[in-house]
Amino acid sequence: MLSLVHLKVLAAVARHGSVTEAAKQLHYSQPSVSHHLSRLEAATGVRLTQRTGRGIRLTPEGRLLANRAAEIVGRVDAATTELAAQAGLQAGNVRLAANASALATIVPRAAATLATAHPGLQLSLYDRHPVEALQMLRHGEIDIALVFRQPNVAPEEGFRMVHLADDPINLISRTKNDTIANHRDCPWIGGCDRCQQELDAACHQQNFTPRIASHSDDMVVVQALVAAGAGVALLPGLALQAHRNPNIQATEIPGFHRQIHAATYGDPPDPPAIAAVITALTTR
Repeated sequence: MLSLVHLKVLAAVARHGSVTEAAKQLHYSQPSVSHHLSRLEAATGVRLTQRTGRGIRLTPEGRLLANRAAEIVGRVDAATTELAAQAGLQAGNVRLAANASALATIVPRAAATLATAHPGLQLSLYDRHPVEALQMLRHGEIDIALVFRQPNVAPEEGFRMVHLADDPINLISRTKNDTIANHRDCPWIGGCDRCQQELDAACHQQNFTPRIASHSDDMVVVQALVAAGAGVALLPGLALQAHRNPNIQATEIPGFHRQIHAATYGDPPDPPAIAAVITALTTR
């Protein structure tokens, strides 16, 4: 059975007249190109190439098949282009909202994957807290919202969630291998409402209520305050991936984590361009 990959290699060798040039054009190694040609000869039972000094040339049978291969590959490429354009993957735009830590970590990796798979697809990004992002999604102002949620919390009606990762919660202090119990009487730096719920739950597990001395939802500010001795705080792992102050220590809190989800709104299936972004977000 003839393989499209093998035919593509043969067409490239015929077009460039060289295994070396064909390999460059296809972004393959030279041994890989030679291997594909050998597999194609085995599949057809016909000798397709001849060695000429340091290079090769196509036999009459190889030239005949190469001509047909060029037609086949061209038609497949054209069909792929037409389908992609129809689906909006060549010139589409997907609007995505996420908070700063996700925009600095998960999203750039997905954007790089998307640029390779669908270079014509554009991402428009918005820095928004999950609550705001979900409101924008419900109102049709964006297509995807990246949000963090507590485990086992059901999504609001109309939203569909794709789980991307679990994000551990860390105690941020100036001491290695620290514990929350060590800071029963210390000032704490609080954040957003959901962050405050996490902080309260973690401290209540140690039988005390945190004394909130400062408030900030900015991971850079929080770490700077901790480094300066103004208090201790909780931060998720993504925030530490996005920015890490060298003068703070992070200790993961057992049993506490967030779930990161990509949210879409409305009935399935998602349009192809949105589905492509979701796929890129889930690619490791």
